[in-house]
Amino acid sequence: MKRPTRQREREHDRPRWGAESESEDDEPTAEDEIDLDNLDPDEVIRTGDGELIHEETGIIIEEERIDPGPEWRAFNHSERQSKSRVGAPTTQTMHDKGLTTTIDWKDKDAYGRSLSSEKRSQMHRLRKWQERIRTKDAGERNLQFALSEIDRMASALGVPRAVREVASVIYRRALNEDLIRGRSIEGVATATLYAACRKEGIPRSLEEIAEVSRVERKEIGRTYRYISQELGLEMRPVDPKKYVPRFSSELDLSKEVQSKANEIIETTAEQGLLSGKSPTGFAAAAIYAASLLCNEKKTQREVADVAQVTEVTIRNRYQEQIEAMGIHA
Repeated sequence: MKRPTRQREREHDRPRWGAESESEDDEPTAEDEIDLDNLDPDEVIRTGDGELIHEETGIIIEEERIDPGPEWRAFNHSERQSKSRVGAPTTQTMHDKGLTTTIDWKDKDAYGRSLSSEKRSQMHRLRKWQERIRTKDAGERNLQFALSEIDRMASALGVPRAVREVASVIYRRALNEDLIRGRSIEGVATATLYAACRKEGIPRSLEEIAEVSRVERKEIGRTYRYISQELGLEMRPVDPKKYVPRFSSELDLSKEVQSKANEIIETTAEQGLLSGKSPTGFAAAAIYAASLLCNEKKTQREVADVAQVTEVTIRNRYQEQIEAMGIHA
């Protein structure tokens, strides 16, 4: 291991007194006693100025570190905003990745004063041309519309920002692979949002996605399967337990019921009952069974409305689950 600059300078500055000073009576230094390549990580600490030090001996192992942060300091949000010299980060949710200029809709200058009628007309023309030049061709206009649809549906579903980013990336990949030809933009955008929800582990059923979309559920499922296969998206089966907290919250059920529902799902899934079944219906039946066992009874209709499945589905899954659990109804 190469020793740092400060140690080499200390060794260079050390006086040499001739051969007699290098006799057997000389005591070994801390550097000679310690193998710098095999130090215990628990004995190494990093100081506030970035130096890496061996705590017991005080040997400086590393002292040169580049600080990638800004040269200024800020103690609150307003100071950070005023001192920052960079714009917002790029995002995949906008067709131009957020790199173009935006003209504010307010007809006021930098001091908050109203513009004259002549200036207002000029700003109106500038805004119009700004919107026109942001998209250079039909492909960009279609991408802009698709990403705005993803953003609209994601807002209606209340999914995190990360899901929108993933959905936008999947849509761009589908566009580059020419998978959109012959399909509606809304259908592909909805399918990519559903794929992103599954990819990020956000429990949203196909029925919930179809509710906020402008296309039919059957088309969404067909397009999702096609895109998933063509792009090689590795999708794991949806875990029914991910639906339990949300469904239970909407039904105003206790933590005890949630815990019991998860136990029912785990036990019955281990016996192979989940194979080929809808995860939302499986979760709904487990919640219904758990509510009965915990004396917080909910009707099949109430559970079915929340889970967006039929009462027949809940009855069938419920009978299978209680038989597998060895519970007598």
